[in-house]
Amino acid sequence: MTITLAWIIAATFVGGTLSILAAAYLSFRWLDQMVPKMVSLAAGLLLGVAFLDLIPHAFESGVDAHTLSVTLLGGILGFFLLEKASLWRHSHHHEHDGHHHEHGFDAHTAGQGGWMILIGDAIHNFSDGILIAAAFMADTKLGIITTLGIAAHEIPQEVGDFMILLNSGLSRTRALLYNLLSSLTGVLGGVLGYFLLGSLSTWMPIVLMLAAASFLYISIADLMPEMQRSRDTMSNVWQIGMVLLGLVIVAAAHRLAH
Repeated sequence: MTITLAWIIAATFVGGTLSILAAAYLSFRWLDQMVPKMVSLAAGLLLGVAFLDLIPHAFESGVDAHTLSVTLLGGILGFFLLEKASLWRHSHHHEHDGHHHEHGFDAHTAGQGGWMILIGDAIHNFSDGILIAAAFMADTKLGIITTLGIAAHEIPQEVGDFMILLNSGLSRTRALLYNLLSSLTGVLGGVLGYFLLGSLSTWMPIVLMLAAASFLYISIADLMPEMQRSRDTMSNVWQIGMVLLGLVIVAAAHRLAH
């Protein structure tokens, strides 16, 4: 194993773990008691990551805009079909066993986009791993700075992930465990990036658009309909404010990371 590859593995693992632990600390210590209200913040964070980070980076790559737009559309439709399939399995399962599971993370407990957020996060982490690999292959100092920037940039999004997972019925322990497992795709992206960076780099915009598709679908199809159930004026004001706060947090994190 070369020194550069060792740096890449260590950076993707430690960077991903630290960002998740920081987000878990914020979520569990300060926000856990307000999970229903934090759905609005999660929606703002995910929309911000998709529109202010992932999609612009994909279009800046120079790949044909039509191709990227079709990828985004296909990703959204794909996640729609995946959720349809999970809901069908959920209904079919209960027709046979007649009861609900109270614990465990699968299609039965994943309401409001719980399991899909992990898929989208895994795709996003994979692309981050490739970016970190590219930075380390250029210069070790650049790799370290890139890792720190990505880790700091990930914290707001991970807070949104935790809010969604807790809202979907997961315990704190399970939410943390599944988020940590999802972060390991960053290590995979880093290793593959080291060996196959030339070929993988051409797929980076596609990967970014698929991650954006998952975040957009979760925000618009799962979180926002739940928010629309409220008819109370103050609740609506709170929701709008928290969505805007999520967007501001992502924009600020993006500026600081750069």
